[in-house]
Amino acid sequence: MPLTRRQFVTRSAMASALLGQGLPSFAKTDLTEITARSGKVQLAPADYPMTEIWGYDGLAPGPVLRFQQGDRLQRRLVNALAQPTSIHWHGIRIDNAMDGVPGLTQSAVPPGGHFDYDFTLPDAGSYWYHAHWASPEQVGRGLHGALIVEEAEAPAVDRDEVLVLDDWRLNPEDAQIMADFDNRHDLSHAGRYGNIATCNGQYDAVMPVKRHERLRLRLMNVANARIFTLALQGLEGWVMALDGMPLAQPEVAQTLTLAPGQRVDLIVDVTAEEEALLVRTEPNGEGWVQVAFPVRGQAAAARRPAPNALPPNKNMATSGLNDARPVELLMEGGAMGGMAGATYRGQALGMRELVQQGQFWAFNGTSGRTETPLARASLGEAVKVRINNQTAFAHAMHLHGMHFREVLATGYGPMRDTLLVERGETREIAFVADNPGKWLFHCHMLGHAASGMSSWIDVG
Repeated sequence: MPLTRRQFVTRSAMASALLGQGLPSFAKTDLTEITARSGKVQLAPADYPMTEIWGYDGLAPGPVLRFQQGDRLQRRLVNALAQPTSIHWHGIRIDNAMDGVPGLTQSAVPPGGHFDYDFTLPDAGSYWYHAHWASPEQVGRGLHGALIVEEAEAPAVDRDEVLVLDDWRLNPEDAQIMADFDNRHDLSHAGRYGNIATCNGQYDAVMPVKRHERLRLRLMNVANARIFTLALQGLEGWVMALDGMPLAQPEVAQTLTLAPGQRVDLIVDVTAEEEALLVRTEPNGEGWVQVAFPVRGQAAAARRPAPNALPPNKNMATSGLNDARPVELLMEGGAMGGMAGATYRGQALGMRELVQQGQFWAFNGTSGRTETPLARASLGEAVKVRINNQTAFAHAMHLHGMHFREVLATGYGPMRDTLLVERGETREIAFVADNPGKWLFHCHMLGHAASGMSSWIDVG
């Protein structure tokens, strides 16, 4: 049932839905311009005005880019914004010069300028692209989109759908994006949470399905800080891949947790007779419909057998990880963290001075990205990073250019590029440094990264 203006103003927490069908896609091999510019979309209920966003080609989310594994991606980023920008291709193991991190792999693209991205797509899976300059604001205003790399032999499904999950902080009077991206409370706490959650830019869209229809759902969390906790109702299926990397064996899909930057590929069968749901659960126990799937007709008389695993990508083996060189990463700071101070831009500062500089967090006693990397690794060397979260908040740690496996008591977890480390937890990841260059390693709660939680790894 549509939400009224009064419900939006008073609740400030919207049920989100669906996947907009018919999202535009680009061609595969020609050098096509993609323009970062302002646009307008209907994020809030229909009795509100459209929301002005920043988006690729003025869309939020941006155009879905679909390729085949091994294709070459060529795009000219044109900057029609009033501030510099760049594009990071999140999760793709590509050449360092194409990674899109200003000050580390390229210069920021100035207003009116352009930059050509040109690289081969080695891995099949679900990825995304987003701005990497002033990320809390630029991503928070809509500069992101899905990047899908299809397998040579795709799984047998009736439909392949992309679900881009996001949230927005809108002024409840006029539905415009609130510009408090430097809000100190957000920076020092859990991050910037919105008051309306969307899927593919829509808070109330609906995806009709058929009973016993088999869907591939590509879920991706592009929010600044919100952790999406999701459950299936009237849909039964399997987790096929995490962060683009296929699991060795599909796992039954139960509760799904997606931290900012993470993705999950599902294959699901529609078992509901009238309506299936993807439900979002909030920390306070409230449940909201994230995606609604009304059942219209029947695709088959009965369910199909369980699917086979997706074909693995290259370089997914765990050989050499047992001898990985250890690296320590201590997370400190934030509200209720008790951090007395840290080094910032080469100077030892107390917490009050750090706050005046907009810095609230530290890695190994240093706030912000430095000229010295967290670790230097030889090409082909195995590295193990022990992440000790001594803060009062969760952090989604994202490694550029490579994927890692979590070190578990029973062996190694699935390959990922983003790991959620809860408050007080110590987690360990291991990877083979097989991609040369300077690779960012940061918290993907984007306000946390901008206010201290950013480092890098040098593979030489």
